[in-house]
Amino acid sequence: MRINHAKKGHHVVAVAYDRLRTFEFGCVVEFFAVERPELNVDWYRFSVCTADKHLIHAVGGIRMEIEADLDLLAAADTIIIPAWRDINETPPERLLQSLRDAYRRGARICSICTGVFVLAAAGLLHGKSVTTHWHHARLLAQRYPDTIVLPSALYVDQGQIMTSAGSAAGLDMLLHLVKNDYGHRVANMVAQRLVIPFHREGSQQQLIKTKVVEKGENRISTLVDWLRSNLILTHTVSSLAKRAMMSERTLQRHFQEAMGLPVMQWLAQCRLDYAKELLGAGSLSIARIAEVSGHSSEATFRHQFRLHENISPTQFRRQFGQKYGDVSAHALADAQLFGEGLQQ
Repeated sequence: MRINHAKKGHHVVAVAYDRLRTFEFGCVVEFFAVERPELNVDWYRFSVCTADKHLIHAVGGIRMEIEADLDLLAAADTIIIPAWRDINETPPERLLQSLRDAYRRGARICSICTGVFVLAAAGLLHGKSVTTHWHHARLLAQRYPDTIVLPSALYVDQGQIMTSAGSAAGLDMLLHLVKNDYGHRVANMVAQRLVIPFHREGSQQQLIKTKVVEKGENRISTLVDWLRSNLILTHTVSSLAKRAMMSERTLQRHFQEAMGLPVMQWLAQCRLDYAKELLGAGSLSIARIAEVSGHSSEATFRHQFRLHENISPTQFRRQFGQKYGDVSAHALADAQLFGEGLQQ
């Protein structure tokens, strides 16, 4: 059974527990509990249930009273386990059985960080690819050898099961979930509200940003922001290296470390993402979308789109256009073009 995840009243339930990890839990609450009328979509319905007693203690000396118990999972469309208190502690059998029942009826089940150990204990990960915090990846693979553990991935989407790495990687997974349900436009607006990157590939490595931050490097971040506002311009490694005031070799190395992809490959993906937003948001012609998203020609755009999306731009618009709501693609494109003129 497949759930229509963008249906009206889609019910997301987060599982709280004693010794709750508040960062991961807070990420889930911020994504799904806050009303977002500016999106002009039927947003999620959100609840919290407890895997333990109703009065729980969270990390940091916080006490929380949770009204609903695990019975709530019986009607949940999406269930999220925001980490787990102890990877060496067997989760309550009632929680595990509730997850098994939910999985059998088609609910989507997601974990952040060590929450994947709960899914594994419930027997939901046989033969599936998953991830967790890099520190626990080896133990997960040893304990559950029939599970394919991807230790460097930020998140892994297996359809009905989604898992993410530690802490902030949960934000990437949750944004990916929103994009799947409501499309690129809505996900982009949510990312802007939360002041987080719109898109990081799940395959991007968990540790890639450490070296850049340690070196105090902010040129890549500045370059990325500029590129997103100037997709229509012609870019080369040489021109981007000059703008970042780096050698080409240094730019390539730092960009790969920061973004997980070579600079031109990242730029190509960014252009496709923007093109998909325009395809879903309005009625611009394919030729115009090719132009404003920075592709050299309509033919090149159509070829690249089909190559990466396994569908034509026209088919994409027909299939996913209704997800994007009433936003003018003309306004989006004109705003970008106007911004480019000011920044050149």
